[in-house]
Amino acid sequence: MPFQKNHFRRALVNWYRRHGRDLPWRHTHDPYAILVSEFMLQQTQVATVLPYYNEWFRRFPDFSALARASESDVLHAWQGLGYYSRARNLHATARTIVDRHGCRFPKSIEQMRQLPGIGKYTAHAVAAFAFDQSVPIVESNAARVLARIFNLQTPIDKTAGREFLWNRAKQLVPERGAARFNSALVDLGALICLPHKPRCRICPVRKFCRATNPEILPVRKTRPRTKQLTENHAFVVRQNKILLERSGGRWRRMWILPPLKTRAPKRQPLYRSIFPFTHHRVALKVYQRRPCEIDMSSQRWIRIRSLDRMPVPSPHRRAIKYLLTAGRA
Repeated sequence: MPFQKNHFRRALVNWYRRHGRDLPWRHTHDPYAILVSEFMLQQTQVATVLPYYNEWFRRFPDFSALARASESDVLHAWQGLGYYSRARNLHATARTIVDRHGCRFPKSIEQMRQLPGIGKYTAHAVAAFAFDQSVPIVESNAARVLARIFNLQTPIDKTAGREFLWNRAKQLVPERGAARFNSALVDLGALICLPHKPRCRICPVRKFCRATNPEILPVRKTRPRTKQLTENHAFVVRQNKILLERSGGRWRRMWILPPLKTRAPKRQPLYRSIFPFTHHRVALKVYQRRPCEIDMSSQRWIRIRSLDRMPVPSPHRRAIKYLLTAGRA
């Protein structure tokens, strides 16, 4: 039996009108607002993004304001969301829009993809949600729905699987109302077609689904083993100041506790935590150190009362807060 896409669209959109999520970026067609939401939502849950999104617009209400901001201010506003390259790319895009496009965001997907950090998905999302262009989007929720609807057995993180999903999404997206349809597809994945326990019994498009065992879909290629890393850092304080170092590595241009240049002491660290980072699990260990000569090219004594204004990645900020409030200073 051929797939009845018109009936599928109607059932999906009718469900969305009643049950779709009320999200702030769905109340605007401003490409800046849409772009900020899409950058923030990459690899981050909606519940985490919401407070950051509202605060971001208080500080940077448009492309011009963001373009004028310093990188330090941008990273500070982003801290806690992780994956800081997103903030840097968003900042660079704002400057490009102001300098080369006269503050007007391009409507062409090809032009969008020339901007920093904007790939196929993000360009399609802005085109659909800001300009209501009839283009598909495929993010994690939509990919899961489509893989199950069409019982896709090819890994979705391989070229053939990705192409299948984008082609199917393109066939399904309507000529008019693409924003609503794409939002409905995303919300179906977020609310009903869940990763581990899909709520098939109340799914509005259940009769269109070809998956015989939806819980095992989508298929993904074997992931590499998670690497275990240990990072040792120093906790150095004097006269209500803490020594921090501007990172040139993972936390590029953010302020962190200084890495130990020698082997970690045999004694127990003052602080220890584990945090995930892409394909790594990092054990962060912090050891007490006495004040000494510092590397003026990358290190600074920062007043403790000024820490809230500094861009510090969350794992290091949590460590600093614990060590200071535990009376170690």
